[in-house]
Amino acid sequence: MSHVGVPRGTVRKRRSLALLTAGVLTIPALAGCSSDSEETSRAVPQDIAPAARDRVADGSTVNWAVDAMPTTLNAFQADADTATTKITGALLPTLFPMDAAGHPKLNPDYLESAKIIEREPKQVVLYKLNQQAVWSDGREIGAPDFVAQWRALSGKDSAFWTARNAGYERIEKIERGSDDLQVRVTFAKPYADWRSLFSPLYPKEITGSPDTFNDGARTALKNTAGPFQLKGVDKAKGIVTLVRSPRWWGEKAKLDSLVFRVVAPKDRTKALADGTVHVTDIDAATANRIALALRDGSNGQPLTHGPGADLTPAAALRSWALAHGSDEKQAEIAQAAREANRKAVVAYGAEQKALRGYAVRKSLEPAYTQLALNGESGPLADDRVRRAVARALDRQELAETVLKPLGLPAKPLGSHLALAGQPGYKDGSGALGDQNTKEAQALLADAGWTQGGAAEKPKDTKAGSEAEKKDAEKEGEEKKAGTAEKSEKADADEKKTDKTEAEEKAEEKAEEKADKDTDADKDADKADRAAAGSDESAASRAEGLYIVGQDDKPGAGPARSAATHVLAPSRDAAAQSIALLRQAGAVSGDSAAAKVTAQDKQPGGAAGAYAPVGTAAPAPASVKGPLGKDGKTLTLRFVLPAGPGSQSLRGVGDRIAAMLEKIGIGTEITKVPDESYFKDHIASGDYDLALYSWPATAYPATDGRPIYAKPEPATDGSLLVEQNYTRVGTDHIDQLFDQAVAELDEKASRELMKQADARIWAAAGSIPLFQRPQLVAVDKKLSNVGAFGFAAPRYQDIGFTDRQAAGSPADRKK
Repeated sequence: MSHVGVPRGTVRKRRSLALLTAGVLTIPALAGCSSDSEETSRAVPQDIAPAARDRVADGSTVNWAVDAMPTTLNAFQADADTATTKITGALLPTLFPMDAAGHPKLNPDYLESAKIIEREPKQVVLYKLNQQAVWSDGREIGAPDFVAQWRALSGKDSAFWTARNAGYERIEKIERGSDDLQVRVTFAKPYADWRSLFSPLYPKEITGSPDTFNDGARTALKNTAGPFQLKGVDKAKGIVTLVRSPRWWGEKAKLDSLVFRVVAPKDRTKALADGTVHVTDIDAATANRIALALRDGSNGQPLTHGPGADLTPAAALRSWALAHGSDEKQAEIAQAAREANRKAVVAYGAEQKALRGYAVRKSLEPAYTQLALNGESGPLADDRVRRAVARALDRQELAETVLKPLGLPAKPLGSHLALAGQPGYKDGSGALGDQNTKEAQALLADAGWTQGGAAEKPKDTKAGSEAEKKDAEKEGEEKKAGTAEKSEKADADEKKTDKTEAEEKAEEKAEEKADKDTDADKDADKADRAAAGSDESAASRAEGLYIVGQDDKPGAGPARSAATHVLAPSRDAAAQSIALLRQAGAVSGDSAAAKVTAQDKQPGGAAGAYAPVGTAAPAPASVKGPLGKDGKTLTLRFVLPAGPGSQSLRGVGDRIAAMLEKIGIGTEITKVPDESYFKDHIASGDYDLALYSWPATAYPATDGRPIYAKPEPATDGSLLVEQNYTRVGTDHIDQLFDQAVAELDEKASRELMKQADARIWAAAGSIPLFQRPQLVAVDKKLSNVGAFGFAAPRYQDIGFTDRQAAGSPADRKK
């Protein structure tokens, strides 16, 4: 599947209700929430057609499709991507790869052991390396490689161009143990995620100098230590070729060679049919083509799908008649169309026959899709509006939209920091609440967004403001025009001496009436523009932009003008917000939940509050048109990718827009090119709502912090957001991450992460929706490859299950 919306350079996924009645906050039992123990959940199993190594034939080549050529083979540079990860995974040491449950597991090919041997006064980790582990030049993997990588990634030498140094900056020193196969790492500050370090591990020849680190490892890796080694990179042909390493000390790779080949997502069905690739990520449409091919191959019936399948007998008869008619011109056109359709049918049938040689392996990808709410400015800067958006969403429906048609478990994700099945996963969405239209409307009403608000004059306009100055200027021009008209009228009256006094009075009355009608029309136009949002309506007619809720549906009717009365005073709402923070602590199991810090007592209340009972909703459940405030409509810019591989994402976006329309929030849906979606919109903050994904991690305390860290102001007035593209964060969340990353007790660290997740839910900047589907088309005779889920591939085990299959089908056509 295409990875549009997944940030590049990354390492890597409601039940409660607060009610305010008569000033008393009551929090009902959190039914369905887990206790302090980890929530019971299972990961969807991987689907790789597992086979014992003795059943896998030696030899042959496998072609594996990638989206693009890797721009670098240095995994620690900013432009490293998924192709970089796949290729380096077969070439370089990974000390603790993730297992099928998303947990880091010691790799015995490189390590005999690795553990904390001292905690006081400082943390010390001792690595004991596999005695057989060597680089491809024959040199032992040892302490010098660890030292060189630490110095390159510590951040102390700016000559090394690195994208991340998390964990390495905490190291104080690295020493040789009793021999070169023992590495002793001493930390200046405790580091819970020490297993994340030195993976992948590069040889000292690359990390030892800025030149080789910055440039030497971008296109070549001369020294490697995996089951494969790099043979060549051909940018013109778009292929990277790996061959079996003769220096590999572990179980010998079954394949002679492994070729990563660039195939665009839109071309993958044809590439499979042509036999160009054996393994490729696919979308739902291609998966359906393969399923139809397998079905049709067993029933022996003519195809009922594809080109011409929807041609009715009447249409076929008309086409034949035109092709054989007396009108030569029409006959020529009809014959050409029939020939083109015949060729398309033949080509489609041949493709379907070839696709029978593939199977679709499916699981859930170790990544999740979220709805991001940009809280930097605009309506979403108000946490009540963000929470209203969140509570308008039926996340179960959204998950089913994507996953159910694929036969995958459709359950909304309950955590930002772990996926179902991972250690430490717990559904923390109770800190925000279930889908509830009335509560969402009450939150918007509390924030001042009402049915008549779009037509109201801004309440905070000050004397001498720009708006009033413009009004004054306009009024002065009208007076001058009126004076000129009176002067002209007087001259005309003097000349028209033949008119009677009665006629003159009749004309004056007619002119007064016309003036009044004109003024009334102007006022009506102003009101219509304010109520309907004329600027937005004009923009909606631009290509790629559609405003949900402003499509002039029949029977929509005019917006209600009655004012909505909010019954909850602001100080009660603030008190309620603070109480909700306590509730977030209760959901996460925070023993200090009753304590509210000063940073939580901010204007407008803290993240996580709900509108109290008695707050009047702005409109009935089905709102006719967007709400408004101070003369502005509540309309959010929803940016979505426009590429052919993003149909599913756009479908989710359309459903979200419809859900928001029900509570009075309009959406401007803008579709932008895939290549500019993330860089020009998400990272730059040019959006209100967006859908994109984050990969899973076994180290949330390290990898999650930059994603949810509170943005800090820079010296030039901009915001330093790291990877927090929602621009929503709190000091408390940062503190929980800092505590978790320094907590060496794994269970205690996970509990801190659960508390952080509950706070992230309450802040409502990021709403996890579902774990992404993983669909992989694989040659049916290949084993130990497919939809890996959490687990890292074991490249040495991939191969064909019988010798005759070696090289088939990808060698059918060259």
